[in-house]
Formats: sequence, C-alpha cells, structure tokens
Amino acid sequence: MPFIAPADEIRFLLEHVSGFTALRNSDTFDATDNETVQAILSEAGALCDGALAPLQRIGDMEPARLENGVVRTSPGFAEAYKQIADGGWVGMIASPDYGGMGLPTALGMAVHEMMSGACLSLQLNPMLTQGQIVALQAHASDTLKDTYLPKLISGKWSGTMNLTEPQAGSDVGAVRTKAEPNGDGTYAITGQKIYITWGDSDVTENVIHLVLARLPDAAPGTKGISLFLVPKLLPKDDGTPGERNDLRVVSLEHKLGIHGSPTAVMEYSGAKGWLVGPENGGMAAMFTMMNDARLGVAMQGIGVAEAAFQHATAYAAERKQGATGGDTGTIIEHPDVRRMLAWMKARITAARAVSLACASAFDMAKATRDAAWEARGAFITPIAKAFGTQTGIAVSDLGVQVHGGMGFIEETGAAQFLRDVRITSIYEGTNGIQSMDLVGRKLRDGGEVAFALIDEMAQNAEAARTRFPDLSEKLWSASEDLREATEWMVSQPNPDDRFAGSLSYLMAFGLTLGAHYHLLAAATEASPGPRTALARTFILRQLPEHTALLAEATLGGDDLFAITPEALGVA
Repeated sequence: MPFIAPADEIRFLLEHVSGFTALRNSDTFDATDNETVQAILSEAGALCDGALAPLQRIGDMEPARLENGVVRTSPGFAEAYKQIADGGWVGMIASPDYGGMGLPTALGMAVHEMMSGACLSLQLNPMLTQGQIVALQAHASDTLKDTYLPKLISGKWSGTMNLTEPQAGSDVGAVRTKAEPNGDGTYAITGQKIYITWGDSDVTENVIHLVLARLPDAAPGTKGISLFLVPKLLPKDDGTPGERNDLRVVSLEHKLGIHGSPTAVMEYSGAKGWLVGPENGGMAAMFTMMNDARLGVAMQGIGVAEAAFQHATAYAAERKQGATGGDTGTIIEHPDVRRMLAWMKARITAARAVSLACASAFDMAKATRDAAWEARGAFITPIAKAFGTQTGIAVSDLGVQVHGGMGFIEETGAAQFLRDVRITSIYEGTNGIQSMDLVGRKLRDGGEVAFALIDEMAQNAEAARTRFPDLSEKLWSASEDLREATEWMVSQPNPDDRFAGSLSYLMAFGLTLGAHYHLLAAATEASPGPRTALARTFILRQLPEHTALLAEATLGGDDLFAITPEALGVA
C-alpha cells in the first residue's frame, strides 16, 4: 500500500499538545503560525509520499554496493535526494546566515519523522547532515563555517559522524585514531572507523566527516579526545571540491535492515583534517551532533511505526478470514486484530507527542534563553529516543503479527519495517545507555526537572477529573507512583542500583508522559470522539504497564549481581 505522511496528525499535536504554539509569543521564530506550519508539513508530506516512499522496497531489494572503491546507491536514491536538497529540507533548521531557513527544531523533527516513514534508508543522509550542521554552527571556526556550512545546508555536500572503532563500541573513550599536527594548522588523521552511516555515496559531490581522534600525548579516556573535520575531497580556493583526501571506504556492512543506507568501514591514512572546537574538547562538540541525532532517531522509530501501522491496517481492512462480528467480513473486525491495531495507533500517538514536546522545549530554550527549557529538553531526550525507538520495534513486530503467516513472507513488505527499525534502539547510544543517562546525569539536579514534569502531569489529571474521572485518576495515580520512584532513584548512593532498573524507569516515564499528552488531546474534543477513544485505549490498556516497570526500576541490582557469570554458563 502507498505510504501517506501523517502531516495532519503531526500538526494537531504541534498546535494542541506539544507546547509548540508558545513560540508564537517570541521574536525568534516567525514561521509558527497555523498556515505556515500547515504549508511546510503538507509540502514535506507530498515529497515523502511521491518521491521517497516508492524507494522503500527498492532500497531493500537493491542495496547500496561498493564497486572498485566507489559506493553506488540504490536506484532512484540520487534523484530523490536531489529533490530533498533542492527543496531546502536539509537546512530547514539551520541558520539563515549560511543559507538555512531558521525554522524551529520541532518542524525539522516532524519532517524527519515523515521521511523515516517513507524511506528510512534515505532519510539517514539528511538527518546526519543536519546534525553535523548543528555541531559546526556551535563549535567550528568562522573559516570552517564559511567554507562548509553553505554547502552542507544546500545539500550539495553531506555529513557523517565517525565515533566507533573495532575495539571501541559504546566506549568512546577507547578510540585509538591519531591526529598528528601538520604544522600548518591542519592535522593528519590516521585510523579506522566502523558503522559509518552514509560514509560515502554518489548522491552528493562531497562527503564531510566529523572524526574523533587523539592528539599526541593526549590524556586517556574521553578527556583526551578531539574532534576533526575531514573532507572526502579537499576544497579548492573557490570552495569547489578538489583533490581526494587520504581516506577510503574499506567495505560496506551487510546488515539486517536499512539496506539502502551504505554503512561503511572507513580507513584514514594521514588524511588532512581541521580541528573543531578546542583540543581535547571533542566529546562536548560531538555530543552537540549526537543529541540532535538522538532526537532524530526517536523520530525514525516513530516514522517506521507509522508506516508499519498503515501497512497492517490496510491489510486487515482487506483480508477476509474467519467469521467476524462486523459488516465487512475482514479481519479488522476480529477483537484481537482490533486490539493490536488500537495498541499500535495509541502508542504511536504517545511517542510522537513525547518527541515533539522534547523538540518544542529546545525551541523554547532558544526563543526565551531560559535554562529551564534547555534542561527540560535535555531530560526528555533519552526518554524520547528510547521510548520512540521501542515503539517502532513493538509496532513493527505487531504489524507482522497482524499479517499472520503472510507477515513472515518478505514480499508483503511487513517484515522490512521490523528489520529496518531494529537498529534504532542500538545506534546513537543504545537504549540502555539512554536510560543510564536519564537516572545518572539527568537526575544530578536532585530530580528538579523530573519533579516539575510530574507536577504538570498531576495538575493535568486534576483539571480533567470532571470530564474524564476514570482517566484522570489513572494518570494522577501513575504520576504519583513515578514521583516515588524518582525519589528512590535520587536517594540511591550506588549507581548500579539505579542502572539496574533504569530502562524500566525510562519506559514508565514515557508511558506516563504519553498518557498526559493523550489526555490533553482528548480535552480538545467538545464531545467524546476519536481522540477520547484513543486516550481511553492508551490510559486503560497501556498505562498500567507502569506498575510492573516501576517495581523493577526500584528493585536495585543485588539480585542481578548474585547471578554469577558461571551461573550464566560462562566458563
């Protein structure tokens, strides 16, 4: 079935749920009125439906390949990417000083979601380039900005991030790539990086790599890491691509999914690079890009979930099997199938609202320069990333189930969503790392930001008691349970006790926030309608999961560490 970008649903959440409309009271963003937002989302949706969605299956069946050192992308990818670049979508949130649109992050993330639902493999390219733009705007010298930002923002050049090495996965502090000063302000970068998404391609005229490396005599661990900009082709004096740099693609990974996205092993052999940010300040600079990417990955999970849901719903509305209680005779009338589809729709709405609220908080921070908004966005980011990607995996898995035996057959396309989205809980920091960040760094304020969010949820529940007494009681009770769990997390001196239940705590927080936003959405209806029905489904059927999650979250880690490696079968 054709993919239909959920532009109207996104616009509703932006205008009524996420807090986005508060931007209209600031002078920072002009393009936040209803008409402009609708025009942007509609135009992006048309691009996704018409140009990107037809490439979803093509990228899976005709993957990117490496031929004689040259990466060849899937048929149609170059032409569709050109439409993305020509439309200004790569630099939509970038600074107008270098050719960007200067639009709010929330709108940029909304477009990322629609592109991900249409064709995740292709969406990865502009998403990473956007993240690199954000990092360079914040940390690069004026010379680097003037040389690289206009080309990246225009989409003529694309960007990557190079963190991982064969011996250093999530442990970034173990990287060994070297950076030797050349004596002219540049550095010779030598080392190997793996899992480099869109590490090379034929869709742009140049690829710009941000590479983590160590200067001579640098301190061990993350304190001794610096960040370098390393172009595939060295720019000439006029800014056009010149001679090739000393780097190459060793191989492309053979992956479970996202086959159309070339994931490269990169070799740097004294490649010329330029320092971004201060010496030994690489992690701070790279985290600027990674945080943008983590929210982008949340949208990837939600986008694929939306596509899998649409695919499953269309199949259920056509497939006739067994006796049903409805008029259509199709399996959508079966209670269990209806349960799965309702679960999918309600969970997608919750995850989408959480992520858009996170993006809107960052926009408010930029508009108001209020550190509280920045802290709010930072707190929600790991929740959005993990909750959004787990939603993508769960919904795509249910999509296969709705198809029954046909879901296990590749030709139906249902399995591709699950294969593609599976990586999202792993890259840009595994969901376990996200949860450790949440209960570690993000609770160092004593839970101040967390408690402020919990207070908002409890107040929303109180305000809705007259109209939705049963739903408000469930939300109020869940928020108070979350408050107690947060107090427990803050009080634990042993980080392992917090980390042991951190993912459960994160998911419980995501569920409760999702219920909060569902209730806000239901309140927009003058009388009970589709949004009220969806809120009831989520709050009555999914929110109760928080009880078990918080029980595990506050259990501590003694029972886990009592299970020795020998008990697990490790010799």
